Amino acid sequence: MSFVRNAIFVLAMTVPLGAPRAADRGNADEALALMNKAVAHYQRVGKDQALGDFTNDKADFVDRDLYVACIDQNGIWTAHGMNKALIGRDMTKVMDADGRPLGVLLIDLIKTKGEGWLDYRWPNPITKKVEAKSTFSRLIGDQICGVGIYK
Repeated sequence: MSFVRNAIFVLAMTVPLGAPRAADRGNADEALALMNKAVAHYQRVGKDQALGDFTNDKADFVDRDLYVACIDQNGIWTAHGMNKALIGRDMTKVMDADGRPLGVLLIDLIKTKGEGWLDYRWPNPITKKVEAKSTFSRLIGDQICGVGIYK
């Protein structure tokens, strides 16, 4: 029995405190499920209520590092589950960690494919580090909305 206790202690001491575990991160299936929930909510309550809820309703539209964010078709942020201060700002001017214009890439993705995954590097709001991220986006009404995962 003491071996088991010692093994658990050693294992616990090798995991840095505050380090994200796989269970702390959303995965692609969970991102798609949150997107589907956002679509259903938008269709049920309408654009204005839904955009407000995506930004303010942390219980329903934020899960660990997963959150709903939306822009209009001109690239202006209309909802953001992690950073309300972004509402009204122009995402076409926002560059990822590699200097690529995220808003422009996102709008192009929606115009050419209708929906899909966009890969880029972005600060993780949980770890505060720049990490690889992939966001699934689709058109909901006249809004381009997405949910991303950190890899």
